[in-house]
Amino acid sequence: MGYSSWSNDAYSHLSASKMGKSGDAIFTNNASRKASDKMHPKGIKFRESRDSDTHPDSLAVSVFLDVTGSMGKIPEVLVKEKLGALMNTLIAHQILHPQILFGAIGDHISDSYSLQIGQFESGTEELDKWLTEIYIEGGGGGQVMESYLLAWLIAGRHTSLDCFEKRGQKGFLFTIGDEASWDNVSKDWLKNYMGYTQPEDVTDRQLLDEALRSHHVFHIHVNEGSYRDNPMVLNYWKNILGERLIILDNYQAIAETIASTVAVIYGVDLKHILASMETDIAKNVQNALINIKKDTLADKKDGGVFKL
Repeated sequence: MGYSSWSNDAYSHLSASKMGKSGDAIFTNNASRKASDKMHPKGIKFRESRDSDTHPDSLAVSVFLDVTGSMGKIPEVLVKEKLGALMNTLIAHQILHPQILFGAIGDHISDSYSLQIGQFESGTEELDKWLTEIYIEGGGGGQVMESYLLAWLIAGRHTSLDCFEKRGQKGFLFTIGDEASWDNVSKDWLKNYMGYTQPEDVTDRQLLDEALRSHHVFHIHVNEGSYRDNPMVLNYWKNILGERLIILDNYQAIAETIASTVAVIYGVDLKHILASMETDIAKNVQNALINIKKDTLADKKDGGVFKL
């Protein structure tokens, strides 16, 4: 996967074709109320991010979107308006060969499709395909918790990344939502939903530690609506992720926030990145990334040594 290339002109055409369409018209699996078999993780081995002649220096970036309740509007914004901002911001700041995997998160306690996973891609049509393949279930259990830890499960156990395996450069993993995460996954769920043959219960911290071996892990808390400044939610993320928690007050700046985070970790001055953005978006990104600096993200398990 990831052998094709990004074209902003092609994206402009795709974006224009979706304007005026409803979410259900864009996310066609919504009509059947069923996730695509292509994105169901049962029996999954690996999602691969590979170098190629076109992309000799690939960088894996996984983006897992909360598709419960009001968060389902964010995939629609990405498809219609913001996929270009994500890719163009990365490329403009010398992240020349990003490979993006889009996934979807629900509630593994109450939802039918709590985890959906695309493929790592670099091309315009392929990225659009996996975004629009997502089923916006719109569920959630109402307990102020969703299953963001499932993204850590995939990153830690089911990805194979050339950037990490060949060059020792960690990939990036972003979860996006407005609630806390469940703190465990049962062996029964792993068996029934994932197809594990000899599962054991796992905790959020176990899965996070596994993901951190090969990924820089961030959570973007969309600080709007019912859970704005919610202490239970924010305390959970501060406790488990610390400065890797990104608090964003405007979901319209999601794409720019993701791309800017990657660029900052790679040493680009945030002021330089913000200079190309609209004023309101730049302000939101600046506020969200106040704690994100290249030299403050050392992993404790690496003995304090920061690794790109």
